[in-house]
Amino acid sequence: MGNKLKVSTNLSCDVLVIGAGGAGLRCAAEILEKKPGASVLAVTKVAHPQKSHTAAAQGGVCAVDPSDLHDKPIYHMFDTWKGSDCSADQNVVKKIVETGWDQLMWLENRGMHFTRLQGGALGKRTFGGHTSGFGSVSSFRAVFDADRTGKSMMDTCWQEAVKGGVSFVPQSVVTELLFKEGRCIGAILFKEKDGEFVSVLAKATVLATGGCGQVFRITTNCRDNTGDALAVILRAGFPVMDPEAVQFHPTGIVGPGILASEALRSEGGILRNKDLEPFMEKYAPKMKELAPRDIVSRAMESEIRSGNGVLNPDHNIEHVWIDLRELPDYVHDVKLKEISGFFKTFVNIDPKKELCPVRSSNHYHMGGIPTTEFGEVQKTSDEIIPGLFAVGECASASFHGFNRLGTNSLLELFTMGKFVGERVVDYIKDGSLTELPKEAGEVTFSQFSKYLEASGKGNIGVIREEMRNLMTAKVGIFRKGNEMAEAMESLNELRKRAEVVALASKTTKMNQDLHQRWELDNLLDIAMITTKGAYERKESRGGHYRDDYTERSEEFDYHTLAYMTEYGKVDLGKRPIDMSIFEAGGEHCEHFKMIPRKY
Repeated sequence: MGNKLKVSTNLSCDVLVIGAGGAGLRCAAEILEKKPGASVLAVTKVAHPQKSHTAAAQGGVCAVDPSDLHDKPIYHMFDTWKGSDCSADQNVVKKIVETGWDQLMWLENRGMHFTRLQGGALGKRTFGGHTSGFGSVSSFRAVFDADRTGKSMMDTCWQEAVKGGVSFVPQSVVTELLFKEGRCIGAILFKEKDGEFVSVLAKATVLATGGCGQVFRITTNCRDNTGDALAVILRAGFPVMDPEAVQFHPTGIVGPGILASEALRSEGGILRNKDLEPFMEKYAPKMKELAPRDIVSRAMESEIRSGNGVLNPDHNIEHVWIDLRELPDYVHDVKLKEISGFFKTFVNIDPKKELCPVRSSNHYHMGGIPTTEFGEVQKTSDEIIPGLFAVGECASASFHGFNRLGTNSLLELFTMGKFVGERVVDYIKDGSLTELPKEAGEVTFSQFSKYLEASGKGNIGVIREEMRNLMTAKVGIFRKGNEMAEAMESLNELRKRAEVVALASKTTKMNQDLHQRWELDNLLDIAMITTKGAYERKESRGGHYRDDYTERSEEFDYHTLAYMTEYGKVDLGKRPIDMSIFEAGGEHCEHFKMIPRKY
């Protein structure tokens, strides 16, 4: 079977962008602005770039308005550092925050629509953990387009990329990176619709494939977020950083797990337990519902653990309520129209009149492919891979550390897209294409041949669901060493079962079984390194919370680098946390040491 698989087409370009969501397209747009006429090939897993997961982002994007008399970039930097549980890289925090407003204006000047007040000023919201005066009061820092901010941003970046002349390859995935003398020179793609493998030689390759939320049973992530680039990086022998840093969003709609934006709480929504008591004051006395997401998620789960949850009869799952009944009609009908509609559509509840059931849902991966502040992919803490870049949720520079503040993801997406685009233009200036290596595709063909030749019994979907249930139960919001050890044993067994499952069809063309089998391997890879990273980090930090090690420990003041070339054998390294703002010793530097995290 292995001899039957081959590269059917050879392509070449200046820049190969794998992932055509907001981060990938913002990067592509920057490249084409700085170097008109460059050939940029953008690969998307979905049928059209506008179906990318960026479009699902709802509530807003934060940046400090220079005309705001009450806000300053240093406050936003502090909030991000504190919110990260003192594990973001301060050089990256400074770089992104200081350019945020200019990049918002880049979007607006290219047609992005932001909601404005009656007098014409930009509307602004507060989000959890965003403050002025180093935590003194909540800051109204997030601008937005109603509850469709990600969709507006996606449309704008797509428009600019198309205008610049990007070529698109839809319904395709990256299966292998190509290297020559240590330099990345392109990739092997699998075109799912045609069932063909394509080689692409490129002067620079950018990974922008998004998150890996499908590792968990209940997630706000779309069906395609299966950690593809992370798995490809691992197979190439390179690390994934902070895989244990996983965010659970407090308010997933019970049943589908769909996101009910933090904007609901910023507009005045109240979380209540089964006795209708507002409980957040017990957990975050000052910021209450607007504490960072990891704190609110644990508060909700703690209420449920202590018997204060409500059993949902339709889904047999416990939850708490979010009370939106006091919100003005204008909020329901205009500012948050789509989110209110989700409750009506998916759980048949009118949020104007009834309490809405919510429970935490997996949302975001703060970890990812380790990069410099310019998006250059690292193979060690101080060594980059020439020609290879990463941006967006699949990458980790690290702006978010171990907990992401709401609205900071969209900010990172388009600012880092700009920075990566600039660095790519500089890199390809003197670059040239090379010949296709003789071994190109061998890793891919070996992998896919095993899928097609397997003849044993089993069901891919069943194994996938068992893995997702396992990760939710034992590597979720609350974690314990013994349970994670059990999870790793179970993951090894699931991998063995998956290896022998026979596919219903042996064709490569439009074969959903084949596609899902490949995704299953990606998910199992990410699940294993996530569990191993969490098991070895014997402390609680941000979204990583251990019932058996409940305090943050200075022993773990570093980023995890996880390598895995053989399944189940994970080697862990370290990357230092950058504390350059603190170490510079300037004004306000005392706010950027390892500080207590109270809200």
